[in-house]
Amino acid sequence: MERITMAHGAGGTVMGNLIQNHVLKHLGGSNAEVPLEALDDSAVVDNIVLKSDSHAVKPLFFPGGDIGRLAIAGTVNDIAMIGAQPIALTCAMVLEEGLLIDDLDKILESMEQTCKEAGVYVVTGDTKVIEKSGFGGCIINTSGIGKRSEALETNIATVKMHRSFDSRWVLDSNLREGDKLIVSGTVGDHGITVLSAQEGYNFGSNIKSDVAPLNNVIKQLLEVGGIVSMKDPTRGGLSNSLNEWSQKSNVGIMIHEQNVPVRGDVNAACEMLGLDPLEIGNEGKVLIGVVPQKAEQVLATLKQTKEGKDAQIIGEATSDFSEVVLETVVGGKRIMAPPVGDPIPRIC
Repeated sequence: MERITMAHGAGGTVMGNLIQNHVLKHLGGSNAEVPLEALDDSAVVDNIVLKSDSHAVKPLFFPGGDIGRLAIAGTVNDIAMIGAQPIALTCAMVLEEGLLIDDLDKILESMEQTCKEAGVYVVTGDTKVIEKSGFGGCIINTSGIGKRSEALETNIATVKMHRSFDSRWVLDSNLREGDKLIVSGTVGDHGITVLSAQEGYNFGSNIKSDVAPLNNVIKQLLEVGGIVSMKDPTRGGLSNSLNEWSQKSNVGIMIHEQNVPVRGDVNAACEMLGLDPLEIGNEGKVLIGVVPQKAEQVLATLKQTKEGKDAQIIGEATSDFSEVVLETVVGGKRIMAPPVGDPIPRIC
């Protein structure tokens, strides 16, 4: 009899099959504007954007962040990816017997600071304590609500100036031939940081997590306009996110490997461990699909921000093929398949 494995929560094809064949078999079926079945970063019901996330990272603290910052930023970012402005969060904590109160205070202080950065508040929640069981000390669920904004309306109006567009939101299924693809910075930072902390690796560098709320940056980009799709490439990394776009939008994608920003030390760590940085999760990056006429302006605006200083145009949507294709640094081409699961232990 088949049982749940770690691969079922890793963000790749195994998790996708679990959701398609089991979760959606029993849940969903609503008449929501953006329903569960769309599998976008958030849902939309009566013009209200909803999102829920659970976080169970080990260790609780890692260079550049902790589970508290991860929980707030993750939910804020998922609401922002659909083009909405996050306005309030809930927080449910499952605490393990033996967790140090000092560590709990540090986590809560981190959550408070991240809320201030994002301009949101935790307005309700729940706390449970369970027997010591080895799951890491703490699991946090954050849910959030968001709403439409003037920036989103400006963005949609700008898209319509350049091509037909019938969506009221920024969705995975909006990508069309010719749209340019931008990534906001170096990929793989978060996953390699957490892996290093879990396994005690020392790569002799200052690799740290990129975890950060991105809603204020995204608001600036929406005001520039021309954005049709956005996604935070978390579990499964850039590869998984691009394949989701391709499948939902029914369009091919060409990625130019030489344009994908990867830190030298992250790339070296991946080579040492036999990992692909394009399959490693991120927690403070955004993948953006934009009409070609606005791509350079969106990129320039992004580069002026702290979070987007390393941003690059990495590819485009195309009708030349139906898959995600990577043009390698040596000029060859290969299909960039989605990962089966996350190649490293749980990072969020």
